[in-house]
Amino acid sequence: MSNDGVAAVERALAILAAFQPDGAPRSLHDLAAKTGMYKSTILRLIASLERFNCVLRLPDGRYQLGPSLFHWGDIYRRSLKLEDHVVPLLHQLVQLTGESASFYARQGEQRLCLFRADSPKSVRDHVRAGDLLPLDRGAAGRVLREYSDAHPAHRRVEVISTLGERDNETGAVAIAVFGATQELAGALSVSGPIARFNEDTLAVITESLLDAARQLTLRIGGDPSVYEASSPPSLQKPKRPSPRKRDRAGASRDKAASH
Repeated sequence: MSNDGVAAVERALAILAAFQPDGAPRSLHDLAAKTGMYKSTILRLIASLERFNCVLRLPDGRYQLGPSLFHWGDIYRRSLKLEDHVVPLLHQLVQLTGESASFYARQGEQRLCLFRADSPKSVRDHVRAGDLLPLDRGAAGRVLREYSDAHPAHRRVEVISTLGERDNETGAVAIAVFGATQELAGALSVSGPIARFNEDTLAVITESLLDAARQLTLRIGGDPSVYEASSPPSLQKPKRPSPRKRDRAGASRDKAASH
C-alpha cells in the first residue's frame, strides 16, 4: 500500500461509479467501456463487491448496485449535520469576496436565513440567522422560487444577481444547492452594498459561489455536475423609483412639513 492509495480499491470504486443515476442495470460490456478496464479485471473485482452486497448480479447477467450502498447511504444521511458543511463554506466565501455570505431555505412564501457569516467591513448589509425575508425580492429569494419545483437535470442552473431589489442600497448574488435526490436544499448568497458591486467583483463572487455550491452539493449527497453549464449573471442596474413616484413622495413630504 502506498501513500497515494490502493489501486485495487480505486478500481473497485470506479466500477461502482460507473452506475448511472437512472438506476439502470449495466452489462459487463457497459462497465468495461465506462471504466476502461479489462473484463477479466472487472469480474475479479465484482466478485469481492458481490460478497459485500455492493453489487448484485441479475439473472440476465447484468449488474446493479446492491443493498449495502443503500444501508451506508442511510447511515451517512442520519449523521449529516448541514451546519457542519455550510458554515465553513460561508466563512470561506467571506474571505474570498470580502462580503457577507448566507444560506437560505424556503419557508412557505418567505425565506429563512439558516446560517450567516458577516463581512468584516464596517459598512455591510445586516441580516441575522433566523431572519425571515421576502421570497419575491432579492437574489436568494429568486433562486428558491425558481428551483423549488424543478429538477436541475431538466434545466440549466443559473447564478442570479440583483441590485437594489430587496433594499435600495444592497446587492446580492445567489445560487441553488441540491441534496441527495437532487431536491433543492437551499440557496447560497453573497450580499453587500451596491457601491462595491461591479463587473470585476461580480466575477469573483460568481466563481466563488459556483465552487462553494459544487462543494456543498457534493457533501450533502447531490450531483455537482448540474453546475457544468452554469452561466455568469449580468450586472443589472439598481431599481429606483420612477420620476412620478419621486414627485409624489416629495409632495407628501412637503405637505407633511407644512402641517
